[in-house]
Amino acid sequence: MTAQGSLKAIRRDGSTYKVENGEEALEILRHSTSHLMALAVTELFPGVHLGIGPPTSEGFYYDFETPHRFTTEDLAQIERKMEELKKQNLRFVPSIISKAQAVELFRKKSERLKVELIEERDGQVLSCYQLGSLIDFCTGPHVVSTGDMGAFKLLSIAGSYWKGDEYREQLQRIYGTAFFTEEELDAYVARLEEARKRDHRRLGKELDLFSVQDAVAPGLIFWHPRGAKVRTLIEEYLREKLESRGYQFVYTPHIARNVLWRTSGHYEYFRDNMYTLPVEDEEYVLKPMNCPGHILVYQSAKRSYRELPVRIAEFGTVYRYEKSGTLHGMLRVRGFTQDDAHIFCRPDQVLDEVIHTLDLAEEILQSFGFDRFKVTLSVGDPAQPQDYAGQPEDWRRAETVLAEALQKKGWEYNRVEGEAAFYGPKIDIQLIDALGRSWQLSTFQFDFNLPARFKVTYVGSDSKEHPVVMVHRALLGSLERFMGVLIEHYGGAFPVWLAPVQAVVVPVSQRHHEYAAAVEAQLKAQAVRVEADLRNEKVGYKIREAQLQKVPFMLVVGDREVETQTVSVRNRLEGDQGNMLIMDFAQRTRELARSKSIKP
Repeated sequence: MTAQGSLKAIRRDGSTYKVENGEEALEILRHSTSHLMALAVTELFPGVHLGIGPPTSEGFYYDFETPHRFTTEDLAQIERKMEELKKQNLRFVPSIISKAQAVELFRKKSERLKVELIEERDGQVLSCYQLGSLIDFCTGPHVVSTGDMGAFKLLSIAGSYWKGDEYREQLQRIYGTAFFTEEELDAYVARLEEARKRDHRRLGKELDLFSVQDAVAPGLIFWHPRGAKVRTLIEEYLREKLESRGYQFVYTPHIARNVLWRTSGHYEYFRDNMYTLPVEDEEYVLKPMNCPGHILVYQSAKRSYRELPVRIAEFGTVYRYEKSGTLHGMLRVRGFTQDDAHIFCRPDQVLDEVIHTLDLAEEILQSFGFDRFKVTLSVGDPAQPQDYAGQPEDWRRAETVLAEALQKKGWEYNRVEGEAAFYGPKIDIQLIDALGRSWQLSTFQFDFNLPARFKVTYVGSDSKEHPVVMVHRALLGSLERFMGVLIEHYGGAFPVWLAPVQAVVVPVSQRHHEYAAAVEAQLKAQAVRVEADLRNEKVGYKIREAQLQKVPFMLVVGDREVETQTVSVRNRLEGDQGNMLIMDFAQRTRELARSKSIKP
């Protein structure tokens, strides 16, 4: 290793160069470490067959086909072997060979998965890298030798399918990560441990927020009363913000004849992600998007240019097929509710509307405690025109408008080719949470295709019909995914305004139960979300339970509180806050909720 963030790398033609770009250097380091892991595995477990082993944004993985079931003890053994091999300063030796030679080489090694990949490749030559006894089909580049590697750790084992196809070979995937220094690795491992503590799946169960019933509905969320309360608070807040800005809320059906989705283009471009069902000898589609329904609402009446823009919003539940292996709690589901809206406007109004939606997103996301984010402008790939609907000049116009809106906002952004929706380019906002992780949530899309497909128009000042353009936008992305992110961001300890239970009344003994119930009733009358814990348990136990349930306030009541008609307030963060009158506590709680304060 030459220095933190830089290294010497070897290309597939054998030439070496110094990598100064930190991100590129880290990717090469991790890719090289995945090869080192594969070498260690093949030496420790003869007969194992290789899948693929790419670097990722968090580290690397490698897929293996073997009857042996890897265990956590195996990971420790593989790590030790990797350290041993690293000290041998083994060189990465590249070579460029013909496709036929590569097929013969890997067929002799019984690496049929590699043979399949090679046979699918275009061109007549390809590259391989040899590391010790390991030969891998790979384009590189890699570090020059294992002595140039940094610190690494193997993290977990998971099942996978070859090429992600659940009908193909089942493999075992070993995940790991690598950094330039031990200090960086230690910091990452500490973040991982904190992330495990904040895992929304674990907290969702412990706090009784939601569940996933895999036996009957994999990939679908059951919102429990406390989780449903948080969702309701989010929806009410959004509804208030949107209605004050001229949005009109609608409800649209969950299924429709396939002709709707053929008209929209989803049947052509999105078919593999859609659920269909027969109804009276016709095919219906469980809606994957809300936009066609909103278009039909808009078209239910003639629209004058004076009415525009028309902003239609819906908390609309949609359904999209995801492979079972990709499902992940609330973060990757098959059914979810978007805070969806579509803005129908004249072409000269688009820029202002996009800027207004970006302003609104910034305000709302900050209200939920997110003040850091990354922005991406996703555009079409000119080399793959078949993946997109519409004319090139319309795409250029749409991309220009979105870029101008970002410039007027003064936001830095990355432009990414090939990530646009099939009907238009989009702006995506990735939130940065309390652990520094990024989450893709908010999206804003310029669409000229759907209005054209549905012949959506407005009547202009010349009394003639003119085509409208449409802006899609989802501020939170989906309520399910946003809830999962919110749980992990706060570690389940929601701010007062979002806490499903804002306070628990804790009587010191049974003779204080009547007063505790009276306090509960008074606070509920003041719109405080409160529960009285009247179980026959000790005070300390009840307080610990409330702390574990992440309740912002515990109100202890005993003889003194009964006599003074007060409550003894405990804050979940700072402990004892002293005695307060019941109405004063209610006022304080309402003010914290009104101000969207992050801390109680």
